[in-house]
Amino acid sequence: MVTSSCTTQSSATVQAWTTALQPTLTSAPMDVPQTACAMCTVCLLYTSGQAEDGHEPALNLVTRASRWSGDTARIDFQPGHLRHLAPAGRLDIDSTGLLVFTQDGRIAKRLIGDETRVEKEYLVRVAYTQPGRLPDAELQRLRHGLELDGVQLRPAAVSWQNEDQLRFVLREGRKRQIRRMCEQVGLQVLGLKRVRIGSVPLGQLPPGQWRYLRDDERF
Repeated sequence: MVTSSCTTQSSATVQAWTTALQPTLTSAPMDVPQTACAMCTVCLLYTSGQAEDGHEPALNLVTRASRWSGDTARIDFQPGHLRHLAPAGRLDIDSTGLLVFTQDGRIAKRLIGDETRVEKEYLVRVAYTQPGRLPDAELQRLRHGLELDGVQLRPAAVSWQNEDQLRFVLREGRKRQIRRMCEQVGLQVLGLKRVRIGSVPLGQLPPGQWRYLRDDERF
């Protein structure tokens, strides 16, 4: 069985693809070749493989022509690689960054299942809606202490990168989780970009393009 993978910007080794969104912000083994890719797209909602009304599904953008020229994987793209391909996770339409596509349910479960422990890293540009600066106590609440839909969130790594940008590292993925967390402490999210899933970074992958995962990349 051939094993390969790909990543895209806005993003395992078994028939998996990675993609990333960049809108306005700077299972049993299968008989088909196993691939993964990542790509960047504009204003797409990745939920059950469907785009939000009026927007093209990200999978439609995975073509030979949109493959990143910097992809070092020695794999010849074939239309059959798209068979049964689906996103393992979502990015809200107003978010950007890495998204993974896969044909293997085991990979999807590892990334988005209820018991997932795979880290997802985000850079989040924010504005505090109250006078002054976000208190340290509220920053600590972002790290641990908030609830969504009556369920306490797992601990998260949250730190300032500069005066208006936070870094979040999560091990779960609730719908619009970061935006809803920020709302609870008085922060307005101005931009959100996922820059890493597990050990796979977004890197230099340009918006609107995709690549295969390298042999040394795993989830």
